[in-house]
Amino acid sequence: MRIALAQITSTDDVDHNAALVADHTARAADAGARLVVFPEATMCAFGVPLGPVAQRLDGRWADGVRAAAQRHGLTVVAGMFTPAQDGRVHNTLLATGAGVEAAYRKIHLFDAYGFAESRTVAPGTDPVTVDVPQDGPGSASIGVGLTTCYDVRFPGLYQVLADRGARIVVVAASWGAGPGKREQWELLTRARAVDSTCVIAACGQADPAESGRRTHPEAPTGIGHSAVVGPTGEVLDSLGAAPGLLVVDVDPTEVERAREVNPVLVNRRF
Repeated sequence: MRIALAQITSTDDVDHNAALVADHTARAADAGARLVVFPEATMCAFGVPLGPVAQRLDGRWADGVRAAAQRHGLTVVAGMFTPAQDGRVHNTLLATGAGVEAAYRKIHLFDAYGFAESRTVAPGTDPVTVDVPQDGPGSASIGVGLTTCYDVRFPGLYQVLADRGARIVVVAASWGAGPGKREQWELLTRARAVDSTCVIAACGQADPAESGRRTHPEAPTGIGHSAVVGPTGEVLDSLGAAPGLLVVDVDPTEVERAREVNPVLVNRRF
């Protein structure tokens, strides 16, 4: 299955960001992708109050993503913010198109490196997988797990997603910059591939500086370096810090071969 990672720089203008989704979805479809992944916080960049930005899953912004997915006949995964019952928001991944309709609320919140996501974001509780058609609606599908940014530091979630049928796991991120953070991103995405024997499709926000935009000093606004990692930990392809569209062909049979050679899901005891 051909997948695409849309490494963008979102802003605090939700309409501008919706246009980015529409444009990159069209480009992904033109490239033959069946799945296009956008970063965490595609709807609105971190660094502004999120409460006024949040919209329901049946709101205008999500409907715009659905329309783009329907127009081009593929599945879109994009990060947005939805209202939570306690006045905070949920950091949400919307997956829609080609018969797919689901939402994942980020489970592990980024209370680390001096940032406290839990002040404004309420955690989700449920792992989510979806079945994405490999060749369009009605064709055979492949299980895709949904995760967001800080989730990548928690291998148990990835093994649960594999248990539930995932062969590909999305990591939608707005990774914080800092000493050693790129190295951690690369290490963690490759490690999650190996310990879940899944393909990892890790799409991050581009480095805002590469687009001439201000980098918020206290918010994780992205470093780029999106990558697709095979189930044995090899990087199949990747981007640098600047915005770009990465298109990669993924062979699901490689996952099955990896699980025969390295049956960590069967052999684990915890």
